Amino acid sequence: MEQLFKNEIFVIAFKIFLAVFISGIIGAERGRHGRSAGMRTHILVCLGSTLTAMTGLYIQQTVGTGDVMRIAAQVISGVGFLGAGMIIHRNGNMVTGLTTAAGVWSVATIGIAIGYGYYIAALIASVAFMLAVMVFAKFESRKRKIGVVYAELDDMKKVNETISKLPDFVPYKHHVDVVPPKSARAGNIGLNIVMDKACEFDIEKILELENVIYVVEE
Repeated sequence: MEQLFKNEIFVIAFKIFLAVFISGIIGAERGRHGRSAGMRTHILVCLGSTLTAMTGLYIQQTVGTGDVMRIAAQVISGVGFLGAGMIIHRNGNMVTGLTTAAGVWSVATIGIAIGYGYYIAALIASVAFMLAVMVFAKFESRKRKIGVVYAELDDMKKVNETISKLPDFVPYKHHVDVVPPKSARAGNIGLNIVMDKACEFDIEKILELENVIYVVEE
């Protein structure tokens, strides 16, 4: 009995560690690109999904009845509401956060797989996730139709100066919304550059502006 208990503790610890490790890597990559859902969000979503699946298994094993999928199934709809909060963010007529919401949903399903002990699928899906957001993105053309661009400055005192120079780097009609920095770094400030209509241009040109530390398509 004692040996069985020790084995169970090991399995639980391994699942939780794997969930935190995988989601931490994914979240760090997303956070590095200034996405609203970073490392902590991805870890919490994956950890919660893993624990939910593990709880379903535990209830069936201890009670002897019940559907192991019933509790975990609620994670899918629950994370859907979380994702909706990321998607329903409009700048002008543009909807942003679709990729971020899809990523959080995918991390939740990876957590469920880990909770049920489907490690191979979880690992393969994680690799595929990273390929999709890192490698495959490089195959997309830099010059594509852009509606909203987020730029972050490392000096909030330079906001007006930077906005005044934007027309030289964004050759389309646009307006600028000043927003909190996604990096949450003290002294930084964010700019949402919203086009009147989707346009084709290389957003990396904005990096030529002084004090702009990174830009990302919304």
